[in-house]
Amino acid sequence: MIPFTRRRFLRQAGFATAALAARNALGDPGRSRLADDPLRPQFHLLPAANWMNDPDGPIYFDDRYHMFFQYNPDGPYWGNMHWAHATSQDMVHWRHEPVALAPTPNGYDRDGVFSGCTVVQEEKGRLIPTIIYTGVQPPASPSEITLHDGQHKWREIQAIATSRDGMRTWQKDPEPVLARPPEGVRVTGFRDPCVWREGNEWLMAIGSGFVDKGGAILLYRSSDLRKWTYMHPLIQGQPSFESAVNPVDNGDMWECPDFFPLGGKHVLLISTKGLVLWKIGTYKEHRFNVEKEGVVDYGAYYAARTQLARDGECILWGWIPEKRPEDEYRAAGWAGSMALPRLLWIDDDGTLAMTPAPALKTLRGQPVRWSVGMPATMRTKALEGMRVKNLAGEIRLELEPETARPFNLRLHTERGEVFTSIWFRPGESDHQLQLNDTYASFIVPLGQSIRLRLLIDGSVLELFGNDSTAITDRVYKVPSSPLRVTPSDFNYLRSLDVWPVTPISKDRLTT
Repeated sequence: MIPFTRRRFLRQAGFATAALAARNALGDPGRSRLADDPLRPQFHLLPAANWMNDPDGPIYFDDRYHMFFQYNPDGPYWGNMHWAHATSQDMVHWRHEPVALAPTPNGYDRDGVFSGCTVVQEEKGRLIPTIIYTGVQPPASPSEITLHDGQHKWREIQAIATSRDGMRTWQKDPEPVLARPPEGVRVTGFRDPCVWREGNEWLMAIGSGFVDKGGAILLYRSSDLRKWTYMHPLIQGQPSFESAVNPVDNGDMWECPDFFPLGGKHVLLISTKGLVLWKIGTYKEHRFNVEKEGVVDYGAYYAARTQLARDGECILWGWIPEKRPEDEYRAAGWAGSMALPRLLWIDDDGTLAMTPAPALKTLRGQPVRWSVGMPATMRTKALEGMRVKNLAGEIRLELEPETARPFNLRLHTERGEVFTSIWFRPGESDHQLQLNDTYASFIVPLGQSIRLRLLIDGSVLELFGNDSTAITDRVYKVPSSPLRVTPSDFNYLRSLDVWPVTPISKDRLTT
């Protein structure tokens, strides 16, 4: 499978010549068409129309959750990157705010306001929200090129914007705070800053890599968020020795870094080769030593970012890209979705664990439940009554720990047309979890039951296995009837629950 990257969309779209034509052809995407689109999610965060990608700088500030994300106001295709802004009281119900950042004509971010983070600094007793982001512009010479993906040759810089009115408006600093990568090194990228406070100074990690040496995260320090000093790589990978026009495709560039403490350890998230990878280890003397690593999500999930919730818990966000042809999402008038918030922690075995944020349970309606302890007639009646209506539902099942043969759960119409299928295949130590055509390694500790949880929202599916494994998929089918839920085997099935999920918007457009 060819790995997905943000820039692949751009190459597929042939943006340089196609963007203007698409803008003229699309015109008003049509509120009624978008509101009636059954493939459009109803309880995931996404803009009212057009293109979105990476979550940017999620933060809890002034009694609200703030989410920024990459957004193209011109149409449902990649390009003309802005920072859109949405707010929430619970991370579930969202209100769209005015766009936070736009490219400045002839400015240092004239070709796009790319990804970054949000922090809060104190200035004369006031708390000042501050965005640190990557801007892109044409290079003055070949030596300034830091982003070369086969379609573009751009110079990447790091810039700052601040807000003094509660995140309603933002003012950019007149000059970038980092105008170029460290002297004397040839980098494969220079973007997506992640900033945190450490004692009396600020630290910044930047996604990068070294030519012929592999992906890397560059580490900087500052006392004021403006003057930055390069220290050294926080961590460096190994060269892929694989040919690729875009170094993200073969892992020689790591983008969208996120670095944070969790459970007595430190966690680094990177996006590369079409996946979000996690690394857990120790952080000492400004260097990160990896002890364990794995995959955050094996499916359509990218550019992950974390934030602290109101109660201090660690919440993960990610972008769910399209998996259908570009002409189809252009015609639909929208592209991309934010993944549901996920609660993160480090499990007893030292690996990264996650589950959908508890706040999402508030959207559940009345469940239909099947349990091995119920009388046979009640089990039959429950199974007959299980339906997922309007492509908005949640399914949870549990299997016995000693499951010895493959188990399959199908969602299908009354006519038997399969909408989606989940497989659990046991192995001696490493099991396999499958959602449609996407496979994942699935390790279940001895004696632990197998717990699967699937959330369905239009064309978006998010599957979780035992808090250790996740697969996100896209299914572009409109079923001819509500979906029935059919297990392949009842010998190992402990329980099966199906909930309807309440939309957060009456028209799929706003919240």
